[in-house]
Amino acid sequence: MDFQLKTLTVAQAAAEKSDVLIVLVGSAPLTSKDPLSVLAASARKAGDLPDKAGKLLGLYRPEDVVASRVVLAAIGDGKPASVRSGVVAAVNSAKAQAPKRVTVVFAQPAEGAAVASAVTAAADASYVYTATKSKAEPRSIRHLTVGVADAAAVTGAFDAARATVAGIELAKEWGNRPANHATPTLLAEAAKGLAKLPNIKCEVLGPKEVEKLGMGSFAAVAQGSAEPLRFIVLRYHGAPKDQAPVVLVGKGITFDTGGVSLKPAAEMDEMKFDMCGAASVLGTFRALGDIQPAINVVGLIPSCENMNDGRAVKPGDVVTSMSGQTIEVLNTDAEGRLILCDALTYAKRFEPAAVIDIATLTGACVVALGGVRSGLFSTNEALAAALEAAGETSQDRCWRLPLDDDYAEGLKSNFADVANIAGRAGGAITAAKFLQRFAGDFAWAHLDIAGTAWKSGAAKGSTGRPVGLLVSYLTSRAASGDARTGKAKKTKTPGAPAKKARATK
Repeated sequence: MDFQLKTLTVAQAAAEKSDVLIVLVGSAPLTSKDPLSVLAASARKAGDLPDKAGKLLGLYRPEDVVASRVVLAAIGDGKPASVRSGVVAAVNSAKAQAPKRVTVVFAQPAEGAAVASAVTAAADASYVYTATKSKAEPRSIRHLTVGVADAAAVTGAFDAARATVAGIELAKEWGNRPANHATPTLLAEAAKGLAKLPNIKCEVLGPKEVEKLGMGSFAAVAQGSAEPLRFIVLRYHGAPKDQAPVVLVGKGITFDTGGVSLKPAAEMDEMKFDMCGAASVLGTFRALGDIQPAINVVGLIPSCENMNDGRAVKPGDVVTSMSGQTIEVLNTDAEGRLILCDALTYAKRFEPAAVIDIATLTGACVVALGGVRSGLFSTNEALAAALEAAGETSQDRCWRLPLDDDYAEGLKSNFADVANIAGRAGGAITAAKFLQRFAGDFAWAHLDIAGTAWKSGAAKGSTGRPVGLLVSYLTSRAASGDARTGKAKKTKTPGAPAKKARATK
């Protein structure tokens, strides 16, 4: 979808060539005397357009308006969350007519955050998945114009939102693809495609390189699948080389059967979404390629399937991680933490300013927080606060959960340094405590997106979260210059070939 930002009043928007004109009406008084503004004010006074965000009033061929259809959409207090409600409702209402050109205009002055919210909301409401359909019917909206009182004042927010949409939709695309269309190899190819963007490089390691690195925990999860694993390393260089990078680690289980600890058949198809953490890293790099913020970012994606065959890892097996710590695999369905722990160890070589892992990790987090907020765990107060603020700014919210040492008691093992699960109680926290063992002494945060990465039921599909949160965090960090600067450690992979590592089967 093509986005355009214009300086438009409601009166000027009435002359715009579009199939649908959406007028966003806040609770502040409407002082303009053009016909549409007067009509909106009258409708609100009569109670036909309540102030509650998301309430609509549709008009057909009103006088002096080029668009054949007009939707008056209430946005209440005009804050980003209210704008999102209004735009989503209006776009959903308009989709039935399959419009190609849509204009969204603010009836009152709007700040950058509200404009960004309108852009992301319109994209989200109009998104359509088509990749594996024989008769694809893509979104009808081809062009969306956003009209504000002063376009120059919100250009930066608009451009960032447009880039974020591109990232979210890339994450949705790969999250939604069936597992046979989103294998680790195909995911790696998608990552390589991002290297065409400015300042992004990609390296892909295969089983041989992973074995040389000693990633025994990651390799153990992959050994039951016919699909070869891939370890994807993305680099975005937007700052001087001596600026320590932020490292993003995305869980890339492209399909999760649960392994020997087999999942129930019901809704197992949704385990194609178990790579949404990886998809969010791809989406974030897609956005970085457009925004070009002054920051260095590394993306690490351990990707494989969790399948069953005669070689599959078994409950009770003990594996050795890249860190040298041994792990007793009590449940093969707790595989995400087994691949992430090796990636966290690998992250240390970058001497990172911060490390954030993103994973559809536990059903316990879904029980705790549902599909509204992602679970946030962190050992660093400043990092946790920054991620919470980024979540609020982007409306991709998270909620911080504890990391008390007492929660790690259940991870003790008689046969290894640590077990990969504890009891049922506090499952999201004990999973985070497991990962914390491998996070070293750097600033680390873990985002459990099991409840927010996709929706089930009639609206089944990837949400693209938490791309919005991650992009907001990284751009804010870049804008504030909040990064540790020092001599960056060289990141040549020990044991890997001198040339760029090539993914091998």
